[in-house]
Order: sequence, then structure tokens, then C-alpha cells
Amino acid sequence: MMVPFALMGLGALAAAMAPRLLSRSDWIDREPVLALWVWQCVVVGVLLCCALTMALTGAAAWDAVRGNVFAPAPKGVVDAYALSGYGPLAAPVALVLAFGAVWSAVMLTREIGRARAWRRQHRAELLVRSPALPGEEPGEERLVVLESDKPDAWWLPGTTPQLVITTAALRRLKGRRLDAVIAHEQGHARARHHWLLHCSGALAIGFPQVTMFAAFRDEVHRLVELAADDSASRRFGRTTTALALVELNEDRGVFGPCPSGLAQVPQRVDRLLAPASRLPVARRWRLTATAALVPAVPLLVTLVPALRVLG
Repeated sequence: MMVPFALMGLGALAAAMAPRLLSRSDWIDREPVLALWVWQCVVVGVLLCCALTMALTGAAAWDAVRGNVFAPAPKGVVDAYALSGYGPLAAPVALVLAFGAVWSAVMLTREIGRARAWRRQHRAELLVRSPALPGEEPGEERLVVLESDKPDAWWLPGTTPQLVITTAALRRLKGRRLDAVIAHEQGHARARHHWLLHCSGALAIGFPQVTMFAAFRDEVHRLVELAADDSASRRFGRTTTALALVELNEDRGVFGPCPSGLAQVPQRVDRLLAPASRLPVARRWRLTATAALVPAVPLLVTLVPALRVLG
């Protein structure tokens, strides 16, 4: 049972060490897109360790599972894994991991259902607050302007994504600052950030005892905003984007002594006004390649017995 033990050890090590190592890295805020990639690779690596362990222990416990897992493999490969030596622990481990997989799917389905319900509710509110004109089909417009005294702008994802902006924001933001806010929301839409938010939220809610998933969710919420800020600042400048953030949020109390839930806005403004230099291209490529190896390691560990036989 060495391979499943090795896989579970790798998964536990990655889950315990990755948040600590990433929290101590000095490049995370400088490269939010790269940081999101690293986080995704680590989480996929941990989930892959669990999935491969479930497959091997299930194959050891039940002949039907073994026939599906090792269907295309020659008999010598099956013997190399010594499935008969996994003992009575194989079935309970496989069942626990299978339950975890089903629970993850249920949590993700629930998270997506909640997001769809939220979108339906907001689209219905938009129809009430911004009714369609005669001859206009509801939901066709990609830009919706709402009459409101509160400056705000947000992207409503879905099959017909919409950018919603209030009249107060239009009055307050002028020229390139308004363009920067729109570019920020378009950056979220282009990168499909809502899917990352759904997946990280499902894992954190479904497995609250796993601190890595909670850290993943928190970092995704923070990093997607930094990535969208960078997307806007590349087109309209960091100062313009920072001033747009200030004007959009100054009435919400985020810059006072008792900030609200938008407490990260001041840090985002400071980051835009005093930018740190980006990592060298070579180091970015090295970090990208290293992160891509994280999900590859469990696959290599799993294939070692088979490669020995076939080699």
C-alpha cells in the first residue's frame, strides 16, 4: 500500500505547506495572475492525490473497480501494484474519499445554484428598476444604467453578461476614470473570475476543517480584484485607476478608521499608486513551470510501479 500512502502524504504536505509558503512570498501582489495559477495548481494537485488514492484503494477492495481502473494494462502492471496487500483498510479509505468527491460535487452544484438564483434575482430587479422600452427585448443590452444616488458598478455574469452602472457613478466618474472602472469589470468577465470564486467557495464551505481551502477562497477573492485592477491600469494608467477606485468607494467608509467589508480597497489604491516592479520574465516562467509540476507529481508517483514493469 506504499503508493496510496505516498499520495496521501504528498497531498497532506502540499495542503499544509502551500498556504504558508505563499503567504511569505514577496511576489504575490506583484503578480496576481501568476499567484492565481499557482494556487490552482496546488489545489488540483491535492485533489488529484485524493482521486488517485481513491482509485487504487477501490481497485484493491473491489474487482469491478479494478477491472475499470486497470482495463488496458497488462497483467504484470496489475501485479506490480500488489493490490492484494492493501489489506482491510482499502475499502474504508476508498469509501471515505468517494464520499468526499461526491460531497465536493454537491457543494459546487449548490454554489452554482446559489449564484444563478442571485443572478436571477438581480436581473429581475434590473427589469423593475430599468424597464425595457417598447419594442426592446429584455436582457439584450450588455450595459444597464440604473438611477441611483449610490455610485456603483458591477458585472453580472451569465449567458447574457451585463455591465451595470449607476447614474451616480456616471456623474462622479468622468473620462478615463469611468473607462478604467469599465475595464476593471471587463477584466473580471474576460478571465471568468466567477468560476474561480464558485470553486474556491464550494471547497471552503464543503471542507471547513481544511485550512488550505479557506485560504484559497480568501486569496481568490483578493487576487481577482488585483488582477482586474492591473487589467484596467495597463490600458488607462495606475493613477487613473486608483483615482477611479477612490471616487467610487469614498462614500462607503472604506478609508475611515472603521472600514467596512471593503477594507482591501485602501491597499489596492496604495498598490496602484506605489507599484512594485514586476518579476523578471525568466522568473515568471520558472514559477509557472514549477507550479505546473505540482499536479504532475501525483501522476508520476502513481505510475512508478507500472513504469518499472514496462521499462
